[in-house]
Amino acid sequence: QLQFVESGGGLVHPGGSLRLSCVASGFTLASYNIGWFRQAPGKEREGVACISTASGSMNYVDSVRGRFTISRDNAKNTVYLQMNNMKVEDTGVYYCGSCVPTVIGVASTGLIPWGQGTQVTVSS
Repeated sequence: QLQFVESGGGLVHPGGSLRLSCVASGFTLASYNIGWFRQAPGKEREGVACISTASGSMNYVDSVRGRFTISRDNAKNTVYLQMNNMKVEDTGVYYCGSCVPTVIGVASTGLIPWGQGTQVTVSS
């Protein structure tokens, strides 16, 4: 069964850091551009970052550029999101999924079903 498994979320104070992991289950992650998406309370899911199959291109939404870094290790079938200098507005459930860059950020291609996501809470 094609599936993403996200992990690494938790509670962090403003200015702190978290590293999220996305592991592909049942398929080869290297075949896809993979991105991170988040859904904040009361808001729709938005694209955060997208990385190409061979890490040749990375794209970010403006609100996280310079603070978040997406990376991948195809040998481990895993994509990561390093989140630094986190802000309260980064709070939400984070998901990984197939992606495509857009003029203003990142969009999902919907090729693989969403996983359960991992909760990220930034609070004082």
